[in-house]
This record gives sequence, C-alpha cells and structure tokens, in this order.
Amino acid sequence: MRIVIQRVKEASVSISGEVRSAIGTGLMILVGVEPSDTQEDVDWLVKKTVNLRIFNDDEGVMNRSVIDVGGDLLVVSQFTLHASTKKGNRPSYIRAARPEHAIPLYRAYIDALNSLMPRKCGEGVFGADMQVSLINDGPVTIIIDSKLKE
Repeated sequence: MRIVIQRVKEASVSISGEVRSAIGTGLMILVGVEPSDTQEDVDWLVKKTVNLRIFNDDEGVMNRSVIDVGGDLLVVSQFTLHASTKKGNRPSYIRAARPEHAIPLYRAYIDALNSLMPRKCGEGVFGADMQVSLINDGPVTIIIDSKLKE
C-alpha cells in the first residue's frame, strides 16, 4: 500500500458538486492499494499514520502526532498512486489492485484508524470521480509505502 499524507489546515472531498466530507486541522490521506497488499500492510500503515510526528510542538519543532494535536483525518482512495510511467507518456495502472482486492483493504485502513482516533475519519467514495480541496499546512507532504518501509 502507498499513502500520501498532507498536513492540512482544512480539506474536503466533493462528489458531483456536493461536499461528501470535510475536516479542519489534521491529515489528508490518499490511499493506493496494489495486488500484493495484505492486512499486514494496513496494520503497519495505520501505526505510521497516527504516530507520525509532523505537527509542531510549543517550540515550533515537528514533534507531535495527529492524535497529540486532536486533529482530524480525511481518507480518499487513489489508484493512480501506483501509476507506472516507465514506458511512454500514458501512465499504466497495472500495479493498482482491482476493486475486489482494494476495497476491503481500503475499508480496513479506515476502520483501524477510526478505532484509534477520537473522531471518525472523513472519507471519499471508492471509485467515484472526486474533487479534493485542501490547504496544505507547511507545506508538509509525506509519501509512505508499506513495501519500502522507508
């Protein structure tokens, strides 16, 4: 699994012009699933997500997690995170998992986050044409891949 985490002042996801979910200060998380992903990838990413120290402490040092600051989460599926641009100019999405594999892992990621956070995650709709708006705070953007574990 691959996620892109953005520290935000606010974020929202809309579908057909209607806001589906919106958050204030917290993390906007894009999630991509590949065929080899398992519950182990979900568990590892959930721990990273909630414990990642990218919020400022009283001295302005990124030393606090989203839990520490009482932040919100907005989670949106994005198969294009597994795009391959190796050949030509049209990306290939062959490394993205099919919905029958991706949806259960995407749901497991959200459910696990919900079990650890004081408020439910905002979320998009898997496979929908979504418009995401955000104010990136910092900006701070982190890419985490459960296969690379960097």
